Amino acid sequence: MSKPNIIVICGPTGLGKTAVSIELAIDLHGEIIGADSMQIYRYMDIGTAKPTLNEQARVPHHLIDIVDPDEPFDAAGFAKIAGEMIMKLHAVGIVPFVVGGTGLYIKALVHGLSHAGPADTDIRKRLKEAESLHGSGFLYEKLSKCDQEAAERIHPNDTFRIIRALEVYEATGMAISQYSKDHGFENKRFNVLKIGLHIEREALYDRINQRVDAMIEAGLVDEVKMLLNRGYSEDLKSMQSIGYRHMVDFIKGRITWDETVRTLKRDTRRYARRQMTWFKADPEIVWTEPEQLGYIKRLIIKFLQGAKI
Repeated sequence: MSKPNIIVICGPTGLGKTAVSIELAIDLHGEIIGADSMQIYRYMDIGTAKPTLNEQARVPHHLIDIVDPDEPFDAAGFAKIAGEMIMKLHAVGIVPFVVGGTGLYIKALVHGLSHAGPADTDIRKRLKEAESLHGSGFLYEKLSKCDQEAAERIHPNDTFRIIRALEVYEATGMAISQYSKDHGFENKRFNVLKIGLHIEREALYDRINQRVDAMIEAGLVDEVKMLLNRGYSEDLKSMQSIGYRHMVDFIKGRITWDETVRTLKRDTRRYARRQMTWFKADPEIVWTEPEQLGYIKRLIIKFLQGAKI
């Protein structure tokens, strides 16, 4: 079988990637594979801006609602399942549109992941205990000393990735950034066209603020209460994500409503900024605005016809 063509539609949260990809998929005989690390979870709909049932009825969507909030899932799992789905769609002449803002998922799918070894639960446990004992920032400072390059790429509050980097270093004596270099990420499984969506920063921040207001109006508080009532712990990775941890803090009486809304909007804006930093580092991405549907469609048609973009 020939190497499949895939279209990646990426960019920060709040830009309308779903709406753009649906119109393109309808016009170009495509289906959508979600590349969002939160939309994989069942029951978490409002806070993840998951495509609505009407949107999913217009174009088939895949890799949405595939695990429960307490089930483990990572980029490697995404790459495996998404890769299998791409091959199935390609076999029947359907164009796969990989759509989302989780850069690591897209990178894992297109290039694979570095072979830094399996998790070491003993080291991970000890690192978590050290963080609890010494406080926030302790592990990040430790990482900065042994792998400065990784520390520059990882946000100081991203405890999961900080622990993983330290775990690899302690288990192997080799920096995780070096594993990434050695891997090279050169062997592509697919022919890929990456379309990045962007708008002026202040306009994006306005959209994000409006989206947060819309999520609250749609019942985000009740969604989080439902998850807690189902027995999902606030300590789960899924429940520590943006929106959910903020609402948990409000529900538990730890912060006021005004502070909840303010910090949720602030943290969502910060997340969008980190997403843009990730995607801007990828020279393969062709950048355009969401409103340029005609231009995007022409690019995709040329790509599918074999033209160099």
